[in-house]
Amino acid sequence: MQERLVEISTADGSMNTYIIHPDGSGPFPVIIFYMDAVGVREELMDMCRRIATVGYYVLLPNMYYRNVRSVDFDANRMRDPAYAEKAEQLWKLARNLTNTMVADDTRAMFEFLKSEPLAKPGMVGVTGHCMSGRFIFHLAGAFPDHVGAATAFYGGNYVSDAPDSAHLLAGNIKGEMYFAFAEHDAFVPAEMKQKVAKLIDEHKFNGRIETYPEAHHGFAFPNRRAYDKASADRHWERQFDMWRRNL
Repeated sequence: MQERLVEISTADGSMNTYIIHPDGSGPFPVIIFYMDAVGVREELMDMCRRIATVGYYVLLPNMYYRNVRSVDFDANRMRDPAYAEKAEQLWKLARNLTNTMVADDTRAMFEFLKSEPLAKPGMVGVTGHCMSGRFIFHLAGAFPDHVGAATAFYGGNYVSDAPDSAHLLAGNIKGEMYFAFAEHDAFVPAEMKQKVAKLIDEHKFNGRIETYPEAHHGFAFPNRRAYDKASADRHWERQFDMWRRNL
């Protein structure tokens, strides 16, 4: 397996991005892995390596590049009063990102991929957890001719009053879309799932919703207290199945 760090030029600067792909001549189908609010870290790198081992070219961009080159946050301490200052730094970074910004950055990644011989042309897969759930939904609608498979895990704010809210582009989606929710989630209101279901029914795009029983927000991340192996394994199974069919 090969790993390298590249700089991708965007309208707002230089986005440091990790590239992970198998050995060999390729080309390999492309997966863009969008970080959760805690940011790029070894835990996410390991998840990208898992994707690369089964034959994919993976990009992991630092979506906070406009403000910082790297972060060091402990997700298990976010509700610890002694960690309040660090937690506020994280939330400030997360609040700064908009769907439009992420779409602009994704357009830059698509441009970068044109010069990558190991990246297979055509449809790509996009995936993300938590904060990035709404970005994934937005990207599926913003780039219907590029995104063939989109997976969003325990995301929120799919429907909001923002002028670039993800739901506004739902009618554009051509690829397959999968939404996963945790049965117990203090960060995602229960009614969000109903709103997404209504959008799928209204716009008739190829979307599916699944609730993971007994799981909590963060169940896919091995280093979280909420980690649930059975749910995490299922979330990998769902993604690999979608990518095989669509990419």
